[in-house]
Amino acid sequence: MARKKKVSMQDIADRLNISKNAVSLALQDKKGVSDEMRFRVLQTAKELGYGTFAAKSPASGNVLVLVPERIMSYQDNDHFRFYHDMIWGLERSIRKRGLSAVIAPIDSEMESSLQLPRHCEEIKYIGIILFGIVDKAYARLVWELDAPLVMLDSYHRELPCPVVATANIEGACEAVTTLVRSGHREIGFIGPANLTTSHEERWLGYWSAMQQHGLQVDMGRVLTDSAGFGQTEREIEVFLERLDGFPTAFFCGNDRIAYLLAKQLRKRELKVPEDVSIIGFDDLEYEADGGPGMTTMRVEKEKMCEAAAEMLLSLKHASREMLRMYIRPTLVVRESVRRVGDG
Repeated sequence: MARKKKVSMQDIADRLNISKNAVSLALQDKKGVSDEMRFRVLQTAKELGYGTFAAKSPASGNVLVLVPERIMSYQDNDHFRFYHDMIWGLERSIRKRGLSAVIAPIDSEMESSLQLPRHCEEIKYIGIILFGIVDKAYARLVWELDAPLVMLDSYHRELPCPVVATANIEGACEAVTTLVRSGHREIGFIGPANLTTSHEERWLGYWSAMQQHGLQVDMGRVLTDSAGFGQTEREIEVFLERLDGFPTAFFCGNDRIAYLLAKQLRKRELKVPEDVSIIGFDDLEYEADGGPGMTTMRVEKEKMCEAAAEMLLSLKHASREMLRMYIRPTLVVRESVRRVGDG
C-alpha cells in the first residue's frame, strides 16, 4: 500500500489560493493576515490533517464559553467593544490550542430563572469559562456543575474556583500614585464598589495608595455605591451637586465613569485637566467628545484570554481551590492629568 503523502503548507495554500507565506503566518499566529484568513487556514489545516492537526490532541474537544447576552448584543453598551474584543480573543486563544470555543449566551430570563444554556446538555465539553458579570446565584449554578471551570474578568469570592482577572488593586494604586506624583493631594474616587469585585478592588487600591502617601480619604468626595450601571450618569450628577468644593483630581473605577464625570464637569464650566485631573481604568475606545484624551490603566485583554485558556487546560477535574491569576494593567498617559504644585 502506498504511503499517504504528507500534507504541506503549500497544499493548504493551494486549497485557499493564497501564498505559502500567508499560511505560515497564520499557523504561527503572527501578524500579516486577517483573523478571518487565519481561521480559514486553521480550519483547512485540520481538514487536510496538516502537522499537529493530523492526530487529535488528548485535550481535543469543546470549551463552553458562557457569556451574558447583554454584553454581546447591546450595541449601545459603553463596554460593548471591550467585551467583544475579549470574547474574540478568548475564542482565538482556545482555537490556538486545537480546541473549539462554543459561545453560549445567557439571556436575562435564563439568568433570573437559573436556566443553563442547552449546550451544557447537548454537547460534550472539556471545561467551562464563565466570562463577565452574572448574578451570584447563577454563577453558583455553573460552579456546581461537575466540570473544570475558570471565571474570567469577574468572580464571586463565595465560590472558590480558578479565576483570571485584572490586577485591580495594583492598577488602582499605580493610577493614584501617578496623580500624587503630579502634585495632587486632594483626590476623589468614583466607582460602584457594591456591584462588582473589579470596582471593589479598585476602591481598595485607591484607599491603599492614599494611605501609603499619607493622604486623607475625604468620604465626602467618594462615591462607591450605585443602584445599577444604568444609573451611573445621574448618580454622578447628584454626587457633584452635593460636593462642598472639588478635589484637584479623581480616580474613576472605569473609563465610562471617567468620561461621564468629564461631561458633568464641563456642564459646570470646569475644565479637564486645568481644573480637575482624571484617571480612568480599562482603556476603552470612545468617540471624540471634545475633551482631552483619558489617562487610564489598560486592561491587557489578550494576556487575560491566554491565561484563561491555559488555566482551564491545566485542570483535570472540577476545582474548588481559590486559584487566582492576576494580569497587571498598563498605565497609559494621555492629556487628562496635569501637574500641580505641592501646596
